[in-house]
Amino acid sequence: MEYIQSTKNERVKLWKKLLLKKYRDQTDTYLIEGEHLIIEALKTNEVVEVMIQEDKMAPKDWSLNDEEISVFTISKEISQHISDTKSPQGIFAVCKKRKAGVDFTKHSRFLLLDGVQDPGNIGTIIRTADAAGVEVVILANGSGDVYNPKVIRSAQGSHFHLFLESGDLLHWLEKIKQHDIPLYGTALEGGDDFRKVAPTDSFALVVGNEGAGVSREVLEKTDQNLYIPIYGQSESLNVSIAAGILLYHLRKQI
Repeated sequence: MEYIQSTKNERVKLWKKLLLKKYRDQTDTYLIEGEHLIIEALKTNEVVEVMIQEDKMAPKDWSLNDEEISVFTISKEISQHISDTKSPQGIFAVCKKRKAGVDFTKHSRFLLLDGVQDPGNIGTIIRTADAAGVEVVILANGSGDVYNPKVIRSAQGSHFHLFLESGDLLHWLEKIKQHDIPLYGTALEGGDDFRKVAPTDSFALVVGNEGAGVSREVLEKTDQNLYIPIYGQSESLNVSIAAGILLYHLRKQI
C-alpha cells in the first residue's frame, strides 16, 4: 500500500482529471467516492482498478482478492483536491467503464433518454430504472454524461446493476423495432393515457428533455405515445418522476 501526500503526484493529477468528461472518455475510467458506491462497485467483477483512502480514516477491510487492484492511502489535502464535494468522504475508487453488453436475446426492458441533461435527473432516472427492473438505459441526442460525479451520486450504485449505453437515438430505436419490442414515447399532446396500456414483459420507453420533451422525429417512430394526466395546476411532471410512474406501470408484475 503506497502513501501519497502531495497533490503534485502524477497519480493524483490523473485522479483529478477524471472529474472532467474529456479525460473519462480518453481513459474509459471514472472516479467514485463513498463507501456505499465502492461496496456496490466491488460486487461487479473487473470494474475497480484503484482503491484510495484518506490516511486519518479507520482502515477498511474490503476483502480484496484481486491482485490487480492497486491500493493507496492519501492525505486529507489530496482527498479535498480530488473530490467535487464540499465535504469529501475520504474514500475513492477508480473504476473502468463497463463494456457494451446489450444482448437482445436476454434484455427486454429498455429506457431511452432523449436530450435529458440535468445530472440529478439522470442519476435519479437510472436509479429508478434499476428498481423497476429495466436492464438497459440509453442516453442519446445531447443527454448529459452518465459518469458525471453528480449523476453517479444520484444513481446510488445503480451504474453497476444495469447496462448503460449512448449513441444516436434513431439507431437504437431501429434496433429495438427489429426485435419486435413494443416502443413507447412520452407526449402531452397526441398521446394516450398511460393507464390504457397493459403491463408487459418487454418494452422500450423514451423520455425527453426537461423543457422540450421527446423530439417530434422520435415520436413519429414509436408504436404508441403516452401521457400522464395532470390534475392540478402544474404544467408537467419532472422527467424523473414521469419515468418512474411509467416504468412501474409498464413492467409486468412477476
